[in-house]
Amino acid sequence: MPEISRFFGIVIRMYYADHEPPHCHASYGTASTRIRLAPVAVMGGDLPPRALRRAVQWASLPEAELLENWRLLRRKEPPLRIAPLE
Repeated sequence: MPEISRFFGIVIRMYYADHEPPHCHASYGTASTRIRLAPVAVMGGDLPPRALRRAVQWASLPEAELLENWRLLRRKEPPLRIAPLE
């Protein structure tokens, strides 16, 4: 699963040819969650509250880039890196 961003110990990844709806996976240590894109919403998981807030905040900023990565990965093409949350 390609890594598309990393910040504050949170790693954001997307799977090649993953199921709908468009989403990304955020992990922090051994915890993880799925975040739906457009509109951004938590799809389930166990990230600690602070890491979850940061991951959702990040997913809300580069929406067009995330959706483009979703399209690329659905075509089995490499995704683009997206700037981390600062």
